[in-house]
Amino acid sequence: MNIKNIESYFKNISNSIDALDFQNIDKLVERLVVLKSNLGRIFFIGIGGSAANCSHAVNDFRKLCNIDSLCPLDNISELSARINDEGWETSLIESLKTSRISKNDLIFVMSVGGGNIEKNVSMNLVKCIEYCLDNQIDIAGIVGRDGGYTYLNGQYVIKVPCFEDELVTPIVESFQALVWHCIVSDKRLKSNPTKW
Repeated sequence: MNIKNIESYFKNISNSIDALDFQNIDKLVERLVVLKSNLGRIFFIGIGGSAANCSHAVNDFRKLCNIDSLCPLDNISELSARINDEGWETSLIESLKTSRISKNDLIFVMSVGGGNIEKNVSMNLVKCIEYCLDNQIDIAGIVGRDGGYTYLNGQYVIKVPCFEDELVTPIVESFQALVWHCIVSDKRLKSNPTKW
């Protein structure tokens, strides 16, 4: 039996926990307290595994915190129609516009890289961020790269520290769940008990 790889993986998880910036998480919680009191909405956006995390986060923020939350990726009919008719890059921002996103709301980006114009990666996230910047809509996020568009332009972005490049994706996507569960469990936001 050889558990060296397993031990290494969980050691990296432990190192990432030790290096998390709790002040940034607290800053995001405080912003969400204001959003909740103003009846603002959270629009969760992400691609790939992060998209699945966005969908799960919508449930938790709605059910546990009574915060109106949406994920444009959850409506596969609208998403695929927008991709087919207008293209991938604008698929999310056009949905946000239809939902009349405003400065009372915020977007919450979950992404490993956070979008990158130079590398032409996750441009649909970049378009959403650009729209928010132009319209004074706050940007929150949980990402793994400090050079990504979300990190560079967001006001409430948690960067998951990673120490092994080959583990960035699994660690960041795992930490998205850890961090949002921390947030919805915070007594300043949580309105309803969990069942278990």
